[in-house]
Amino acid sequence: MRAGVGRGTVSRVINGSPKVSMGAREAVLQAIDELGYVPNRAARTLVTRRTDTVALVMSASEERVWDEPYFAGIIRGISRGLTDTGFQLLLAFAQSRAEHDRLERYLSGQHVDGVLLISLHGDDPLPGHLESQGVPTVLGGTPVGADLSSVICVDADNRGGARLAVAHLVERGRLHIATIAGPQDAQVGVDRLAGHQDALAAAGLRGDLVAFGDFSEETGAAAMRTLLEREPKLDAVFAASDPMAAGAMRVLREAGRAIPSDVAVVGFDDSVTARHASPQLTSVHQPVEAMGREMSRLLIARIRGEEVEPGAVILDTHLVVRESS
Repeated sequence: MRAGVGRGTVSRVINGSPKVSMGAREAVLQAIDELGYVPNRAARTLVTRRTDTVALVMSASEERVWDEPYFAGIIRGISRGLTDTGFQLLLAFAQSRAEHDRLERYLSGQHVDGVLLISLHGDDPLPGHLESQGVPTVLGGTPVGADLSSVICVDADNRGGARLAVAHLVERGRLHIATIAGPQDAQVGVDRLAGHQDALAAAGLRGDLVAFGDFSEETGAAAMRTLLEREPKLDAVFAASDPMAAGAMRVLREAGRAIPSDVAVVGFDDSVTARHASPQLTSVHQPVEAMGREMSRLLIARIRGEEVEPGAVILDTHLVVRESS
């Protein structure tokens, strides 16, 4: 052999096995480069039963995925996490029950080596079904009521981040603090509302000024109108996403409320939306790209047969203070 190693070692290098010494790996890669070798993907799939493809499944509309910065950041992080692994990314959308059923049949039919799932709502059975059929799965975000001994997921510290946001508003002297919460069939919505309530309870302030949205700008605007009608003395609002905060700011301007002198506003994401808002939006930073990279790392490790402990990997959040508060 040109690389001075056996066929088995060459096969392990080509197939990405971690059970190869650095010296042997470099010798094989150099020989591959010199010979201009290109592996036959179809033949390799027959032998290894691997497709070198992972699927990213999003339970959200295509419009939301392309419009909201959160999804762009997650996809960017996942893509970068797959760089140099030899795996390609397949993007799939599924909202309805019928779409989930069709996608489940496809994903469990040996078309992909593993699945990444984000934007899950309610007690979605898809992760459990895929795992039961031998498809390694990693979740972006913690499912509602999940048994963390049976799932692997990556999430941000949503509750802690929301506490920081509302504590900041309390420190600014705001007394009538509302929240535009996310959907309560998603754990991220539950956690960010809980963090808001934690901070208000610690400050001895009322916690009943709550309206709900689905993280989109339009639902943020609708919720803000509801809150202004309910409490004219409202002087601060924490929105559980930057798009909802942008919608709230639009309604406040239409109502003649100055930001932040009349009403302070804080969002969650620290996205491009926050930086381009007028005034620039104070927001909780969540490491979206890092979350995507970690999801990729965990899934590839599972596909390669490495031991990955179940549970949630929680990444830190922090508050970025700008002009809106």
